[in-house]
Amino acid sequence: MSGELEATASRCHFWLPNKRRHCANTPLPSSVYCGNHNPSSAPRRVPCPIDPSHTVLQDSLELHIKRCPYKKQVDALEAKPYYSKSINSGDSDEPTVSSADKRGSIHKLVTSDFWGLISKIKSVHSSVVQVLRDSYLVPESCEKWLKGQSNKSLPYQEKHVVQQASILGNMESFGILQKENTEAIEGTENSKPEVRKDDVAVVEFGAGRGYLTQMLADCYSVRKVFLIERRSYKLKADRSLRQNESLALERLRIDIEDLNLCGVDSLKGIPYLATGKHLCGPATDLTLNCCVSENREGKGEIKGLAIATCCHHLCQWKHYKNKKFLLDIGLNKEEFHAMTWFSSWAVDGDHSSDDLSIQDEAKPLEVCEKNEADSDSGGIERVIRNIPAIERAAFGFMCKEIIDTGRLLWLKENGFDAQLVCYVPLSISPENHLLIAKKRS
Repeated sequence: MSGELEATASRCHFWLPNKRRHCANTPLPSSVYCGNHNPSSAPRRVPCPIDPSHTVLQDSLELHIKRCPYKKQVDALEAKPYYSKSINSGDSDEPTVSSADKRGSIHKLVTSDFWGLISKIKSVHSSVVQVLRDSYLVPESCEKWLKGQSNKSLPYQEKHVVQQASILGNMESFGILQKENTEAIEGTENSKPEVRKDDVAVVEFGAGRGYLTQMLADCYSVRKVFLIERRSYKLKADRSLRQNESLALERLRIDIEDLNLCGVDSLKGIPYLATGKHLCGPATDLTLNCCVSENREGKGEIKGLAIATCCHHLCQWKHYKNKKFLLDIGLNKEEFHAMTWFSSWAVDGDHSSDDLSIQDEAKPLEVCEKNEADSDSGGIERVIRNIPAIERAAFGFMCKEIIDTGRLLWLKENGFDAQLVCYVPLSISPENHLLIAKKRS
């Protein structure tokens, strides 16, 4: 036994899980590890400042910046006429608050302050939020998609098709999207159509692979579409869309925060609709700023929009479009960030049932508050853990509705008729808010 211990002590202490033993190399004189596994001798890697998705050796950082393959992409983007750094960001001087920071601020609260914040948000919700109407609409034009008779070259997931169809159904019902007119596209089999000034284009923000636009182009007589997306995707719908001879397509790879629609030459003077399926967190506010901006001449006129909001926990005070609404109802910046963190509770629960009633399910929170009021042991983490999941979910939906109500009111104040509806059942997606609006005549 002593011989085995001596042999182990003379080896590198790095454990090799696949071989289920320690490294057999001799350790360095000043370490218990060999040269291959000594942590202090490992070169340090840092995120690339051009594209943080990859890392580089710190010693080679200066050289890498000159040779980074993404630098050409960044330089090419910055040369585009529609690129304008942070033009839609709002208060650019405000810092971005991470989810960890939001969580940390809440967990620092004492129990009485935590429940006071909960009660304040509940009171605000009851005073400013109207009950959201269920509006699950599937237009006749999209029936072939729901029956799986659409383009077989594209991935088919029923829950996404249902969401896309309901977005289009609500746009049609609200009067911002017209049914397909076959006569309008007749005679365009062999050539791309000339986009006229009276044609309505469609701009999809956060387009991803472009499947919402694919359904829209397949079911309605749109002649011009723009796909806005900052990431690169495989299995895009672009190839299928480009085979549609009656459709002109442009994909712009750019962050919505930096997009100046005035610089898109092919959109100038053309009325357009803005769409987005699951515009995460601040992307909704960036889109509103991009489309409904003041003192920007030369871009097309927005006729309407339909945005499915989601990921409210990522929202930022610096981007949020209706800070005045929040301040008027008594919520400051810190409370707004706390509310965004609480909104994540909405998607943590079991949504197999569509019978979650916010008004009814929120009441048991008062019972939890009474049970926890006399004790601070365990801190806020224990208090949160003791709230039943369905009650946390109900409160999370309250926070989401307050955030989206501010956006709704901002649109109404800026010349739009607007509605906020639940466009699919919770069992399809708990992220089921649709902000829909059309420009007043």
